[in-house]
Amino acid sequence: MGQKFRHLLLLCAGAAVGVALTAATGVLAQKEPPADTLPYAEARLLAEVLQRVRTEYVESVPDEALIEAAVRGMLTDLDPHSQFLDCDEYAEVRISTTGNYSGVGLELQMDAGEVRVVSAIDGTPAARAGLRTGDLIVAIDATQLDESNYRDAVALMRGKVGTPVTVTVLRGDEDNPLPLTLVRNHVEVKSVSYEVLDEGYGYVRISHFSDTTWKDTRKAVQQLRRAGDLRGLVLDLRNNPGGVLDAAIAVSDGFLDTGVIVTASGRAPDATFSHQARSGDLLDGARLVVLVNEGSASSSEIVAGALQDNARALVVGTRSFGKGSVQTVMPLADCEAVKLTTSRYFTPSGASIQDAGIRPDVEVEADPRLDALSSITASYSDPGKTLLQGDSQLRRAFAILQHQSPLQSQALD
Repeated sequence: MGQKFRHLLLLCAGAAVGVALTAATGVLAQKEPPADTLPYAEARLLAEVLQRVRTEYVESVPDEALIEAAVRGMLTDLDPHSQFLDCDEYAEVRISTTGNYSGVGLELQMDAGEVRVVSAIDGTPAARAGLRTGDLIVAIDATQLDESNYRDAVALMRGKVGTPVTVTVLRGDEDNPLPLTLVRNHVEVKSVSYEVLDEGYGYVRISHFSDTTWKDTRKAVQQLRRAGDLRGLVLDLRNNPGGVLDAAIAVSDGFLDTGVIVTASGRAPDATFSHQARSGDLLDGARLVVLVNEGSASSSEIVAGALQDNARALVVGTRSFGKGSVQTVMPLADCEAVKLTTSRYFTPSGASIQDAGIRPDVEVEADPRLDALSSITASYSDPGKTLLQGDSQLRRAFAILQHQSPLQSQALD
């Protein structure tokens, strides 16, 4: 893919314009333009608007800012996930897949002047403070977020370790804005954790998909198998906002011996593809249950869909988010980049995930009140049993794992 690398991220989201304008004037403008060049009339419209703003807007605005604003507007008007990335924003993308940072640990969707929580990364200040999928962030410290500054949300939440930041959210079940004070900390982009639930049964959680997710998933399963005969596994993808496409494909392949994993369709030559599973199941056919919820998006939906459609796993929980598109991050000159929607992807059955999500084989709603009470009364020293005690969805998934065959999904409702 050359300098491009592919991501499935739910974080949201000028020189080329100058070249297009130059090419549309002089001698070139007198020729019939090729079908793939910018038409002269549209290029002239953009040039005229830029010139009006430069000469007549109430305040002087640098040309660079105008060009960047034009590019941002062009991309964000396409869909919620296409985006121009300046140097800092491009660095954020790289951090989210490979590195560590100091902040609060939130995955965000920024669109139409709103900043909404996709998920809080496990073990981070945001998770400990109780930020939830769907929370709308309306202010950070004294800064009210609106159309003019909502893209500054990530930078406003970053800062030195140990310093506080107050995030004010609107939540569907609350009448008034809810201010939450978080203390910034090191956020390690670690995506995989695991526990033994009971003898013969394991639990692997993937919080997001990064460059190391497949390696860490394989290591987790190997560790669980060393602990004894592994008869079944719960793969938890709840509140997983997505991440690197290749990692999702590798994880899916790791639990399949054969079958289609995902297909995609786009206009560019490398935007249409199909991935097939190779022989080699980490579990050697042991039972598998996948947990999803409304915070499971993109790459996590690829994994759930692949394992469901290939009859390898039962999917348990609530309907997933429904993000069925692939974004390709394309580096530009200097340190900038474009994140552009280049494909729409489909599950092995040919179903589009966009707006529809993955529908579980067994619908199980979380019961926060019951889980909170169970957590208070739990006295287990065993981490796996404590995990089960405080999580009603996981308890149901575990019961299914123990007593049901993966092919009996229709009888479970």
